Amino acid sequence: MTVRYGLYLPPFGPLGNPRDLVELARRAEAAGWDGVFLWDHVTGARSPIADTWSTLAAMTQVTGRLLLGPMVTPLPRRRPWIVARQAATVSRLSGGRLVLGAGLGSDDTGDFSGFGEQTSGRRRSARLDEGLDLIRRVWAGEQIRHEGEHYRARLDATDPEPHPLPIWIASSTGHPRVLERAARADGIFPNPGEHTLTPGDVRELAARMPRDRPFDIVVRGNASPAWGEPQQADVAGLAEAGMTWWLESLFWLDSLGLSLKVVDAGPPRP
Repeated sequence: MTVRYGLYLPPFGPLGNPRDLVELARRAEAAGWDGVFLWDHVTGARSPIADTWSTLAAMTQVTGRLLLGPMVTPLPRRRPWIVARQAATVSRLSGGRLVLGAGLGSDDTGDFSGFGEQTSGRRRSARLDEGLDLIRRVWAGEQIRHEGEHYRARLDATDPEPHPLPIWIASSTGHPRVLERAARADGIFPNPGEHTLTPGDVRELAARMPRDRPFDIVVRGNASPAWGEPQQADVAGLAEAGMTWWLESLFWLDSLGLSLKVVDAGPPRP
């Protein structure tokens, strides 16, 4: 199975300057990476913080091959029709290189509670499902007359989006409802906190995901020798178990210089 390699990073702290992020994307493509994916937060652990969608749009103008996307957009605190338009715009700017990562989101830095947004997991889950349905309908160009539990929307029919817009669903818990949601999408991004995914974890997850169509299993971690210290990630074993994307995780505690060193070193292929 072919594995692709991307970068996964927070657009805040040392990586919070959008100009630096655009340059990082340019260098990533030159170094052989396949994608760049940005966290999507309103607040961050350190300032400054860059807007994910504006930065992704700028990245499209200095790259020609990289897949780009938010990883992940917390749809329950966003208006689905706005996200649909933002994603479609980046998709068109890039010629079809946008992947929408979506999930419940986290309140670790106050992205929900700090602005009076809904923090209930159950209600956020319902908003996510309703929002994803609306986004797909907007992209399909359907006439929408929606009166739902959480959203109301009225849109006239229009042309469908010219490029496929895959959706990857984030999963921090492996809850059956989350796995069912992911199985209806185009990929899953298991992101279980501090736990490092093993080949066994990926094999078990792959057995519950679609096998009759293309479907991505996206794993994040650290494997690059450019970090300057031994890394324990078993990229080859994860790939054999069913992983289709490896995301090298850059972090806001690391300097911009160290992050760019990892980028320039290229993908940590087995």
